[in-house]
Amino acid sequence: MDKDRSLREHLVNLLDMKGAHVDFRRTVSDVPFEAQGRTIEGVPASAWEQLEHIRIAQWDILEFSRDPSHQSPKFPVGYWPTSQQPPTPDSWAESVCAFESDLEQMKNLVRDPNQDLFEPFPWGNGQTLLREALLVADHNAYHLGQIVQLLRALGYWE
Repeated sequence: MDKDRSLREHLVNLLDMKGAHVDFRRTVSDVPFEAQGRTIEGVPASAWEQLEHIRIAQWDILEFSRDPSHQSPKFPVGYWPTSQQPPTPDSWAESVCAFESDLEQMKNLVRDPNQDLFEPFPWGNGQTLLREALLVADHNAYHLGQIVQLLRALGYWE
């Protein structure tokens, strides 16, 4: 068995949120506009804020993983949208599309046998492609879970 190829397949499955994680597309599909910017007491961010946050963070990790000159947004303010509400009714779908495009590009990096999963990036502080792929999967799963909990509390999740 080719262990490298097997590890890459496992990572892609994890990035695809297969297995124990909630599926991205199922989570973000059919969320009505009026629910996208709502919050409830005790929940600090709307579904819109969570969606934009994972999109921005995933984009940043992807760019860091492939571009030595990439400059990350200022933390933490640069990783969150400026508004609790989506700016337009189309903003949600645009964010979903950008997220999915960046996720596909991250999976392509992981699939590429020319990309060493274990070699630290020369421009980083010990980060590897393996670490960054795991970070994307973990971060996405965490915030998708928060979106599900919020939508459930708002009555928009079965």
